[in-house]
Amino acid sequence: MNTKRTGVLLTQLGTPKAATQSAVRPFLREFLSDPRVIDISGLARAALVNLIIVPFRTPKSTKIYQELWEVAGGESPIMVHTQALTEALNQRLNDQQITVHMAMRYQEPSMDDVLETMRLANYDKILILPMFPHYASSSTGTAIQKAMEIIAKWWVIPEIEVVNQFYTEDFYLDTLVDQAQKHDVASYDHIIMSYHGLPDRHVDKVYEGENLCKDQHCDERVDDNNKYCYKATAYETSKLLAEKMGLDAKDYTTAFQSRLDDKWLTPFSDEVVEELAKKGKKRLLVFSPAFVADCLETLIEIGVEYQEIFEEHGGETVQLVESCNTETRWIDGLSAFIQARS
Repeated sequence: MNTKRTGVLLTQLGTPKAATQSAVRPFLREFLSDPRVIDISGLARAALVNLIIVPFRTPKSTKIYQELWEVAGGESPIMVHTQALTEALNQRLNDQQITVHMAMRYQEPSMDDVLETMRLANYDKILILPMFPHYASSSTGTAIQKAMEIIAKWWVIPEIEVVNQFYTEDFYLDTLVDQAQKHDVASYDHIIMSYHGLPDRHVDKVYEGENLCKDQHCDERVDDNNKYCYKATAYETSKLLAEKMGLDAKDYTTAFQSRLDDKWLTPFSDEVVEELAKKGKKRLLVFSPAFVADCLETLIEIGVEYQEIFEEHGGETVQLVESCNTETRWIDGLSAFIQARS
């Protein structure tokens, strides 16, 4: 029996406490004030966030969160799924001297509070496992940085291991394939693999010197140069899923959603949906592999907004492929993944 005690820190992005302006406002402020999210100078970022984005975006964002709460049964789905995942992992791993904790990068449960609980538990090892399959500075990077900043202040620092991406793991890919197969894949005209978008400058910063993402072959292969480029790992994930599902390249499109301006990764998912409708496609199946728990970007942006765009241009059905959530294959695979690192 393993006698070394391991504490696992699962991190998710975060969620407002409620679908109200008073709850959405601090969530947006904390999230958008992160220099890994809006990567401009501190004074410019503070002015942009506090004087422009938060005041004007809060009312609109609150309405979207209210819609999300209604669709998800009155609660934050990312909170519900992550809590349930944590509980399920603890049921499987408790006799292995492994305890799983969950924290949100922004809002609650806060990383400060959760890591203090883990410090007091005096683990032999801490495994930091952000719930983002692909590395991006604005998701995985900021979660790791925050955890390290907190842990660095401890007098006793235990063994630390960090997982910064896991998109090639079969249990993750197979769970998404299982989720897709619930929807009779052959009945759809086309498949979209829709990933959360990033500004072009974020992926450009992965490369040294004057190299830029557009100068690489990120839509063709992953190599030592682009292995931490979000665009490259997204395209690779699409290929891996396609291989498991027996899809040809013509059967699916890799695209990027949730853009704020035109200087983000392309093609844009909403434009792909519109274009496919205009070409006469009637039924689309849409994956969102960047998320392991359903959230605003999957349930509302894809499930509702893309459905409206598709219908407006002659299409009929946009079917979301649900995220991993608390599927048995996902829980079992993640349990084994954690146990192998404990």
